[in-house]
Amino acid sequence: MFEEIRRDGRNNDSRHTDRTIAYTLCQKYNKICPLNERKRRKMLEKIFKHIGENVTVKEPFHCDYGYNISIGNNVDINYNCVMLDDTTITIGNDVRIAPNVNIFTVYHPLDALDRKNTIILSRPIVIKDNAWLGGNCVIMPGVTIGKNAVIGAGAVVTKDIPDNAVAVGVPARVIKILPEK
Repeated sequence: MFEEIRRDGRNNDSRHTDRTIAYTLCQKYNKICPLNERKRRKMLEKIFKHIGENVTVKEPFHCDYGYNISIGNNVDINYNCVMLDDTTITIGNDVRIAPNVNIFTVYHPLDALDRKNTIILSRPIVIKDNAWLGGNCVIMPGVTIGKNAVIGAGAVVTKDIPDNAVAVGVPARVIKILPEK
């Protein structure tokens, strides 16, 4: 039933419907046997806006909408990744995402009245080619992670990270620039 509902917004009653569809697709994906690569690939094609070749997404995987996520070629997404894709998440080629990484485009106002009125804000995230996100890191709204960048385990990335940088800590800060090859 859910796969037949249009996911482009033209025929949906609400964003709630879109989130319910994505939740259902992710639940189905997470239950597919890892040996059934063809079935897993087909389900990922239903979840994401774009998915390149040679992409691995280990379960469990969760997202809000899915249709805001584009993934390049040769990408590994390890166990327990959460992507809150209220707006676009763009992942380049040859990206490695370790276990328990959270990628959040959505945030809430600091003002309590605005939060009470359920105002939700979002900013896109870009993860460029050959980046590596360490385990348990969090990527916050509006961040761009540069080509070849390495984000250390447990980092909370609140600002853009340049190409070839190693960033660690809470909040993440650049500690080293790697030589280009």
